[in-house]
Amino acid sequence: MADIWDKFDNTVDVEGLKKDLKDAEENGGGNYKEVPVGTYEVEVDKLELKETKKGDPMLSCWMKVLEGEFKGSIIFYNQVLTTGYGIHNANEFLRSLDSGVEVDFENFKQYNSVLLDVYEAINGKLAYALEYGKNNKDFNTYKIVDVFEE
Repeated sequence: MADIWDKFDNTVDVEGLKKDLKDAEENGGGNYKEVPVGTYEVEVDKLELKETKKGDPMLSCWMKVLEGEFKGSIIFYNQVLTTGYGIHNANEFLRSLDSGVEVDFENFKQYNSVLLDVYEAINGKLAYALEYGKNNKDFNTYKIVDVFEE
């Protein structure tokens, strides 16, 4: 029977699983109200390049609501980076964060460094007024309409 546990430990990303568990515990295990469309004051809580479940590269940004009924809730911005249009959308979003970092795409290793630089430049320093909405195809939209110093 021990063989199956060794197999799981060797085939499942245990460290990633522990990180996901920690995130779930810190964010109430998903027990939060879904944030409806509207304008919210947010701060960027997490900004990273990661893989989708299908293995594609994706920009992932977690924005924590700072005030009001949905304080503490997270608005998730995810942009798959497999097309020029997807990278353009991600670049425009990153530029709207007003980090002072030059945002461009050369390759994924370089782009990951850009994301780390943007996060370092804004973390604990800037907050945003975010217009969170839906387009005519019912996809989420995200627009930074103001930047505040924290």
